[in-house]
Amino acid sequence: TIVGTLAAIGLSRSRKLLRNVVEQVNNLPVMNPEIVTAIGLLMFFSSLGVNKGLTTMLLAHIMFCTPYVILSVTPKLRSLDPNLADAALDLGATPLQALTKVIVPQIMPGILSGAFMAFSLSLDELIITSFLADAGTTTLPMKVYSMMKKGISPEINALTTVIFVVSIFCVAVYLIVDKIRSLKAVRAKKRSVDL
Repeated sequence: TIVGTLAAIGLSRSRKLLRNVVEQVNNLPVMNPEIVTAIGLLMFFSSLGVNKGLTTMLLAHIMFCTPYVILSVTPKLRSLDPNLADAALDLGATPLQALTKVIVPQIMPGILSGAFMAFSLSLDELIITSFLADAGTTTLPMKVYSMMKKGISPEINALTTVIFVVSIFCVAVYLIVDKIRSLKAVRAKKRSVDL
């Protein structure tokens, strides 16, 4: 999420040609079938002499989740006033303060949606993980897939239920907070019009 957010912010400030090229490259992991991505990453790490394991699996997950975060954050950045960061700098903010106190709060919905999407994609990924993990590395999808022939244990059923309930709870909390925030904004706007 952090890499994708920083990349989206950097792309929003870059030249149009560079931005177009990077956006096209960014779409490759989204459009490629998982098996093609898995084989490509396996060949890449093998050519570098890196052994399969937790590190290769982690790098692969970062690689295929980052484009989804960029795709979630970019529309929020495009909807911002392009002079917002410059205004913060003119008012005495440092570049880091302009980023953390002005830009990031404005694009937080895009960051959160990208984070949830990256988490769910990473949690669900089986093919790329099975190509890049060693025998000692096991993820939840790999564990569930290996249990398919013997039968899924009650612990896995309970875990998937907890994941489902937590996901629904997070979405509900986000929607409630967003609704309360929009109602407060409408009330504040109404008060300013009445005055």
